[in-house]
Amino acid sequence: MSGKAKDILQLDLYGLLGIESTATTKEIKKAYRQKALTCHPDKNPDNPKAVELFHQLSQALEVLTDAAAKAAYDKICAAKKQAEERNRKLDDKRKKIKLDLETRERNAEAQSQEEVQITRTLEEEIARLREEGSRQLEEEQRLIREQIQREREAQQQETGGLSFLPSFSFQLKWKCKKDDGSNGGYSEDILFRLLQKYGDVLNVIVSSKKKGSAVVEFATVRAAELAVKNESGLSENPLKISWLEGQPEVLAPVSQPGNFMSSQGALTNERDYESVVMMKMRQAAERQRLIEQMQKDDEEDASGS
Repeated sequence: MSGKAKDILQLDLYGLLGIESTATTKEIKKAYRQKALTCHPDKNPDNPKAVELFHQLSQALEVLTDAAAKAAYDKICAAKKQAEERNRKLDDKRKKIKLDLETRERNAEAQSQEEVQITRTLEEEIARLREEGSRQLEEEQRLIREQIQREREAQQQETGGLSFLPSFSFQLKWKCKKDDGSNGGYSEDILFRLLQKYGDVLNVIVSSKKKGSAVVEFATVRAAELAVKNESGLSENPLKISWLEGQPEVLAPVSQPGNFMSSQGALTNERDYESVVMMKMRQAAERQRLIEQMQKDDEEDASGS
């Protein structure tokens, strides 16, 4: 059994979303949106458990909105409930005999063929979802990003419309052979899905000819720090993540936008504002330089081949 399938089987997907197993797809999506909005990392920057909970909710949506994956999950859950009910009805003596017999059977055969087949079915459906990408999850997370963006715009209007905040970038590397058409299993869409759970991803730039390399830009340093600390990529081909120019130091006005404006809407510290403007300009220039460098590397690789 794969690690991903084991992790999902340890979760109560319906309980996570607060719904019944008979819930419709529309009800599942509505419950996901409500839960995900409350624990989105961008709205809980000081809560280290928010990322894990948001990831678990995403897994629940992926499985429960796909008919085949949901059927496999429900079948395993039903088998577990039936086993629990049978055990409950056994008296202590019969239960001890049954447990002893099951122990000997497990030593002789790790799992029954039926359990192996059911588990394999769930693993295949999860693998398919991973290959194809979950349209349901992408759509729901897109709606969440849009709602968060609207909330930010409303906050900016309340604080005088100041939105000159810096972005934060790092480089990704992974193993990939030159003739590997799948680019080591990574594409812009896959990298975006892996990283968006940490916060708003502004750009994902994957080198088209220099295999195993990409640059990612986050909207906030908090999101970038979470990604650098927690993301390992695909288990079969891990990612190597590094800051482009060392871990950034965030000025107080950047992490606390309210510090930019007084109650009358005037700047409280002109020098801090100028520092943020200069930081933004430097980051824009660095981002353009990285794009040009990757394009140059691609051209050199093309001429060398």
